[in-house]
Amino acid sequence: MVFIEKDDAQNVDAAGSLAGSMQRRPIPRPARAGSLFALVLSGAALLGAALPGPSVARSAPGLGEPVALSSLSPEAQRTERLIHSGGPFPYAKDGAVFGNYEKRLARHPRGYYHEYTVPTPHARNRGARRIICGGEKPTEPDACFYTEDHYNSFHRIIE
Repeated sequence: MVFIEKDDAQNVDAAGSLAGSMQRRPIPRPARAGSLFALVLSGAALLGAALPGPSVARSAPGLGEPVALSSLSPEAQRTERLIHSGGPFPYAKDGAVFGNYEKRLARHPRGYYHEYTVPTPHARNRGARRIICGGEKPTEPDACFYTEDHYNSFHRIIE
């Protein structure tokens, strides 16, 4: 059985082989924390499961079902209107670049996504609700996503 280091997992091609100059190699030391991950990858390759390579588009793991704008709270609908009109926004951080560090949304170059606060009634701070929009022009986004749990999950907003 071939084990793959966790760091090598990104270099596995669709056939389960290490891509590029990476070589198959057994891990000669005792099991460690990353070995379970390696074992799962190896088992998937042995069973013939296709593993996505670096060039294969991956679906965003935190993306839930689309949600109609009309079904969102009045605060979210107001924030969406402000986004399309260019503001003014109630919070200084509104319009800031959203880094998508958890990779829950589709990957794009830095600066593609911007975040906006959806006010939460009776909250002492900005709360957990946000709308994240992506696109070249902030007032004409390609897509907007709603999160009510501070970036743990997203729902694409549809008209």
